[in-house]
Amino acid sequence: MSNANPCLSCGACCAHFRVSFFWGECQSAGGSVPDEQVVLITPHRVAMRGTESKPTRCVALLGEVGQGVRCTLYEQRSSTCREFEASWFNGEHNPHCDSARLAHGLPPLTPPVQPSVSPERVA
Repeated sequence: MSNANPCLSCGACCAHFRVSFFWGECQSAGGSVPDEQVVLITPHRVAMRGTESKPTRCVALLGEVGQGVRCTLYEQRSSTCREFEASWFNGEHNPHCDSARLAHGLPPLTPPVQPSVSPERVA
């Protein structure tokens, strides 16, 4: 995997999972997520529009999954989105990333290849 962010050409998670979070993250409650971009799913939880039912696709996702995407609410995104990381980001596997990618016909991300060190170079 290169140093490029794989999320910029993926977007599978935004078109596969329900993005739900505490309503207190909405602007009307002092948070950052625009109220018009969410729907109420329980008395205390909201979901990003487009992710509350199948087929799923967040209304904030711009572009084609697997080709090139971006979040139109990136700076205002919820904690759910902020906390979701691509598989192998910071060296950790994320099976949820893999399942979203597979649902869209994309291969799972692989861990970065570590350069091999020859024994004679180790001192």
